[in-house]
Amino acid sequence: MAFQSMKSQLQVLPELELKVSSLLLSLQNPPARSLATSVFLIEPLERPSDIDSSMGETAVLNVERAEEIKLLANEAFKANKFSQAIELYSQAIEHNGLNAVYWANRAFAHTKLEEYGSAVQDATKAIEIDPKYSKGYYRRGAAYLAMGKFKEALKDFQQVKRISPNDPDATKKLKECEKAVQKLRFEEAIAVHESKKCSIADTIDFRSIDVEPQYNGARIEGEIVALDFLKKMMDDFKNQKCLHKRYAYQIVLQTREMLRAMPSLVDVTVSDGNHFTVCGDIHGQYFDLLNIFEINGLPSQENPYLFNGDFVDRGSFSLEVILTLFAFKCMCPSAIYLARGNHESKSMNKIYGFEGEVKSKLSETFVELFAEVFCCLPLAHVINNKVFVVHGGLFSVDGVKLSQIREIDRFCEPPEEGLMCELLWSDPQPQLGRGPSKRGVGLSFGADVTKRFLQENNLDLIVRSHEVKDEGYEIEHDGKLITVFSAPNYCDQMGNKGAFIRFKAPELKPDIVSFSAVPHPDVKPMAYANNFLRMFS
Repeated sequence: MAFQSMKSQLQVLPELELKVSSLLLSLQNPPARSLATSVFLIEPLERPSDIDSSMGETAVLNVERAEEIKLLANEAFKANKFSQAIELYSQAIEHNGLNAVYWANRAFAHTKLEEYGSAVQDATKAIEIDPKYSKGYYRRGAAYLAMGKFKEALKDFQQVKRISPNDPDATKKLKECEKAVQKLRFEEAIAVHESKKCSIADTIDFRSIDVEPQYNGARIEGEIVALDFLKKMMDDFKNQKCLHKRYAYQIVLQTREMLRAMPSLVDVTVSDGNHFTVCGDIHGQYFDLLNIFEINGLPSQENPYLFNGDFVDRGSFSLEVILTLFAFKCMCPSAIYLARGNHESKSMNKIYGFEGEVKSKLSETFVELFAEVFCCLPLAHVINNKVFVVHGGLFSVDGVKLSQIREIDRFCEPPEEGLMCELLWSDPQPQLGRGPSKRGVGLSFGADVTKRFLQENNLDLIVRSHEVKDEGYEIEHDGKLITVFSAPNYCDQMGNKGAFIRFKAPELKPDIVSFSAVPHPDVKPMAYANNFLRMFS
């Protein structure tokens, strides 16, 4: 795997999370009039600089046509149509593959779609074409940073500084990256091996925590999480009120005990005539979660849900989302099933906001506790022995049986390779066979891989999440694979719909419901990963 273990690189001091997160945000949303913002280099159409007097007429026409297509790609990018922009930049490259700008621009579009592996490849090509092209290094450094590869990012920002020594934006980012790497090296030197760490959950006694008389929020009476409490808590969250830490501890600790007892692959039984709902990524979009419940009803024994990972990060109401889902699990374990996504991990939470949000709203102790509980989440589910549900996708080898997934020791941070990594990170591809991951971790797999896995395990369908889709879902691989994504207008900029899937037994025919985003309070996505963003403005 090209992707280095983020687990080993991200055991950092608290200050690093803020600096890394802000650096990542500033790279994706750079300030005006700097090296970072001259993204597109839109040259005049009349005589592109690629043209010289020795070129034939066909070559000249190709260069000019490439430039026209690049301008269309730029407009698509500005409209947040990043997939369309990638297609157009690709067309420009077909006409003129020797223009480094096209490769760097396509790298930036890949970054916007979280396709960091592809971004690194494109930025590297731009550098090969023009070793003095500073934005090539800049784009690659930004992608490395998003992947948690801070040392590689540092090398690229150092090169940007050499090429553009007077650029203030490059200087600021280089300094922050140097600080981040220094913190990493210090943490690596003092790190305690996971096997020697004590469980933070075992040190917490929520019953000993007093609730102040002036607290007027939701209260749990005794040991039972009741529906009345849940409705009050959700209403409080809607009004941006906090839950008392005593009750937050109680919910998280009770959820931990239930999840620990579950296998890595959970079998779900839906009786004839009953239904079951599968939701994709929520990513901290609490108000869209409430909208799902408004459309489809609250979780209950008669109305069960499976949330298929990536509950947290990016959206700035991640704590509200995870406490709500965990509370429903406590109220009625059969009302809600929870699967791990690639963002239920320390490395992702440090970069993309959940860690900072939990520190701000609760405490450092809760950060450690959530990390422990995320390691207890099951990795996949099978509905009525027919539908396989997993966050990411399939494997780098054929012949993987459901029994092997059940036996995975999941009680750890996600590894950099192997079955667990691939379950959380992989993506489908339109081509047959297997290919490298556009994310830089996991792999891409084709319809033939899907077909063989289903046949070998006597299954009918794969449902997975992990990717933004314009309508909230996409049916692929000859109808044998459905992607479902439940965070509409992702990060307040993608313009996509969300979706969920209802299955009714015994047929389990997927009934897909799409929905649009709803308003939320004026707290921007990644707000808690952005405390130092003002340093880059």
